[in-house]
Amino acid sequence: MKTQKTAYWQKWHKTYKDELLKNILPFWLKNGWDKTNGGVLTCLDRDGSLMDSTKSVWFQGRCGWMFANVYNRVKKDGKFLEFSRSCCEFLEAHCFDADGRAFFEVSADGVGLRKRRYVFSECFAAMAYAEYALASGEMEWADKAVALFKRIRGFVADADRWMPSKYTSAVVAQGHSLTMILINVANVLKQVSDDPVLDEQITQSISLLTKYFIHPEFKALLETVGPNGEFIDTNAGRTINPGHCIETAWFLMDVAVARNDAALLDTALQVLDWSWKWGWDKKHGGIISFKDCRNLPPQCYEQDMKFWWPQCEAIIATAYAFKLTGDKKYQEWHKLAGDWAWKHLKDRKYPEWYGYLHRDGTVAQPAKGNIFKGPFHIPRMLVKSWELTRDM
Repeated sequence: MKTQKTAYWQKWHKTYKDELLKNILPFWLKNGWDKTNGGVLTCLDRDGSLMDSTKSVWFQGRCGWMFANVYNRVKKDGKFLEFSRSCCEFLEAHCFDADGRAFFEVSADGVGLRKRRYVFSECFAAMAYAEYALASGEMEWADKAVALFKRIRGFVADADRWMPSKYTSAVVAQGHSLTMILINVANVLKQVSDDPVLDEQITQSISLLTKYFIHPEFKALLETVGPNGEFIDTNAGRTINPGHCIETAWFLMDVAVARNDAALLDTALQVLDWSWKWGWDKKHGGIISFKDCRNLPPQCYEQDMKFWWPQCEAIIATAYAFKLTGDKKYQEWHKLAGDWAWKHLKDRKYPEWYGYLHRDGTVAQPAKGNIFKGPFHIPRMLVKSWELTRDM
C-alpha cells in the first residue's frame, strides 16, 4: 500500500472528518432520531423538517450500522452508540413479520405497512446488529446477526417461496445487487464472528460476479444476466449501473486486501476502470445513473440524473485504488469526483447534502431524505475515505 503522505490527501482527510462530525451526523441526530418510538425517521425536507413519518426498514439497519461504525472507527461518542442501539431495538421489536421476513416500510410506531420480495431489509439489519455488538460488547447482538444472515441465505436458496420473481416463468434471470451486497454484509459480520458461512458466502458471491456478471465483450459489469451468466439482449439485460459497479469494485478491494489476493485486486481495478468510463459524464461531470452496454437509449427515465450515492462510491473507490496502486489516474479521478460532489451535492444554506440532481448538476428536488436516502452512503463515504487517507 502507498503510505507516503501528500498535501492533497491530507487536505481531504481533514475534510472528510469535519464534514462527518460537523455537518452530516448532527443533522440526523437532531432531526432523524425518533426518541418517542425509537429508530430513525428519514423523510426529511431540506431544512430537516419532517415530511412523512413512514419509516424505511432499510434505514433502521443502515442507520444502526452507520452510527455504531462511526463510534467504532472515528469517535467514541455515547450519542452515536445510543442511536445505534435505538435502531437495533426498533428493528427487533417491530420490523419483522411472523414469517421471519422483514418489512420494507413500517409506521412511526412500528406497524408493518409493506413488504418486498428481496432481502435488503434483512441484510442491513444483520449489519446493524454486528456493528452494534462490536461497539457495545453486547455479543448477543452478534449472535442475532449471524442467525439472521443464515436466515437470509435460506431465503435466497428457496427463492421461489421467499423471493418470487416479478416476471412470469418465461423470464429467468439473476441480479447483481444481491450478489454484491452479501459480500459487504458478510465482511461486516466477520468482525464479530468466525462462522465459516461468512467466508463461504464471500467466495460464492465473488465467483458469481466473475463468472456471470462481468462481460469483457462489453467491458462492463451487467446488472442482470441469465441463470448461467448469459447476456440477455433486452433493455434490462443491457443495463449498466455505474454506481453499483463502482461500489462492487471497492467491496472486492476489501476482500483482496484481507486475503492478499492480487488476482482479485486486478479484477476490482478492472471493474472500476470500465465503470468509470461508462459512468463519468465528460460534459457535465458526475457519475450518471444508467447506461446501455450497446449504447442504445436506456429505458430508465432517470438514466442521466446524478444521484448522491454513485458519487460517494466513486470517491471511495478511487481513493482506495490509489492507496493500493499509487497510479496517478486514480488520484485524478478522485479529484474529479470529490470536487464535483462538494460543489453540487453539499447544501450551502442548510446541513446535509442533496440527493437528486439533474444531469447538469442543478437540484432536481431538495429534500434531505426519503425511504431510500438517509444516513448511510454519505457518512459511509466520509468514514471509509477518512480511514483510507489517514496515511496517504
